[in-house]
Amino acid sequence: MKGMGKLKPTGLALLAAATLFATAACTPTAPGNGSSPEPSASKQTATSTGSSTATASAPASQDPSASPSPSATVGALVEGFPSKLLPLMPGAKVLSSSFDKTGTPATAAMVGSVGAPAADVLAFYTKELEAQGFKAVPGESVETVASKDFLRGENETINVAVVHNGGVSTFTIGANVSPESAK
Repeated sequence: MKGMGKLKPTGLALLAAATLFATAACTPTAPGNGSSPEPSASKQTATSTGSSTATASAPASQDPSASPSPSATVGALVEGFPSKLLPLMPGAKVLSSSFDKTGTPATAAMVGSVGAPAADVLAFYTKELEAQGFKAVPGESVETVASKDFLRGENETINVAVVHNGGVSTFTIGANVSPESAK
């Protein structure tokens, strides 16, 4: 495919927008000011490799029976991530993830990387999602970015976008599904 090795400005912009969307969806804000999280809204946890993983959570709800708050993490799947819905491709590494089951639809996002071609990433997720009743929407790319949309019912959607560069595919998966589907 001509141009896959180089990102055109539009393709790069789409990838940046997808990454920004995933990151923005993971960044909570304090009620009232809309610009910064409350001091208790984030914490650092150490991983077994000695590095730290940042975990952000929205402020706790006043209602103790409310669903868990939105959260995000870097370098791992966030607690409660719907890994049955969005499994990690074998051999892939999680770069970041987020999950919010408090809204309708529930939202989940994962950014990962794997040493496989973009077509292999799309094939893996196509097989996994179709097995769960999602239908692939026609189209395999947006400009030079491999991208595939999936639909289940009338309002559950998942997008998988992949950029392959230097032997590594970096992929972003975003899902908007019913809270019951987010398992």
